[in-house]
Amino acid sequence: MKKALIIIDIQNDYFENGTMTLVHSDKACRKAKLLLDKFRAEALPVIFIQHIATRPDASFFLPNTKGAEIHQTISPLKSEKIVVKHYPNSFRETDLMEYLEETQTTDLVICGMMTHMCVDATTRAAKDFGFTISVIGDACATKDLEYNGKVVEANEVQNSFLSALNYFYSTVQTTEEYLNQ
Repeated sequence: MKKALIIIDIQNDYFENGTMTLVHSDKACRKAKLLLDKFRAEALPVIFIQHIATRPDASFFLPNTKGAEIHQTISPLKSEKIVVKHYPNSFRETDLMEYLEETQTTDLVICGMMTHMCVDATTRAAKDFGFTISVIGDACATKDLEYNGKVVEANEVQNSFLSALNYFYSTVQTTEEYLNQ
């Protein structure tokens, strides 16, 4: 068993004054930093996923902008892997799988943003590829969504997606639960 931490899209546009501010992004980022510190202390692989928009109508994560940069709280070290993606699924058209195979990684600890989109898509794909996965729920953030003319608050979105992922695709834990196991 070899595990790696995957930090998905903790980028400036998701924070206050960004172009796609999420609910509790600061809190999730602080929790992700605790995970990052543990993985670094144990010399375990850390993989940063960075979304760069390629769609002509994109309004955030635009190439060569401050908003697309990884948040300074969790700045990658030169030795740590950065995977640039253009789709919600971090495996799609990237070298993530190749890297995980090269490092003989079997277990993934996933956190990041947005829970309902990129965290969900990446977790489900990873399970399909045979990885054992822990999603750290309080180190993830999302936003209010709309469906059938009704606003679904971020807390409901978060709980719905995490409970769905906890059923088959992963074990969902808090940062404290993960760090204390």
